[in-house]
Amino acid sequence: MLERCGAVLEDKFLVWRMKRGNREALCRIYEKYRDDLLRLAISLSSDAATAEDAVQDAFTTFIRGRERFELTGSLKGYLATCVANRIRNAGRDRRSHASLDEARQIVSESQRPDQWVICSEELQRIVAALARLPYEQREVVTLRLQGGLKFREIAELQQVPTKTALSRYRCGLQKVRSLLNGEVTRCDR
Repeated sequence: MLERCGAVLEDKFLVWRMKRGNREALCRIYEKYRDDLLRLAISLSSDAATAEDAVQDAFTTFIRGRERFELTGSLKGYLATCVANRIRNAGRDRRSHASLDEARQIVSESQRPDQWVICSEELQRIVAALARLPYEQREVVTLRLQGGLKFREIAELQQVPTKTALSRYRCGLQKVRSLLNGEVTRCDR
């Protein structure tokens, strides 16, 4: 809890500095959230190129609107919502299945050990299972687990009641578990 409060205060301070033209603050925000947002975008889009474009567009828009930006909640949540909107706009109802090789390539180009984790066999299985979910379920699961959004925020983004977002999350997790265990479930919410 204390760590989360520290992160929120750091984000507020970084936004304050960024709004006053401090480039280092902007770089710190980018470095702090880039990897999480890229993983989120890959999980949502199942396409590395679309994911990279969505993250780039989200940051570009964020930078352009920095003078008007007011941080009222989580900066990570705000940026995750921006990325999710861009993914949704890029392929509304498009059910492409990503090449895991593309995801591996993005990560292998990185020098940071924490990015290598995505290349693990288990994570590849999870990404593949997520890609098989209906988009609405994949979006809820990914925004909740990787984006850290609250169900209320996800429901607003998807323009559905909070209970529907909860149901999609629960059903999506059930399907992922079943896919990872080699089972098939029937839950089409």
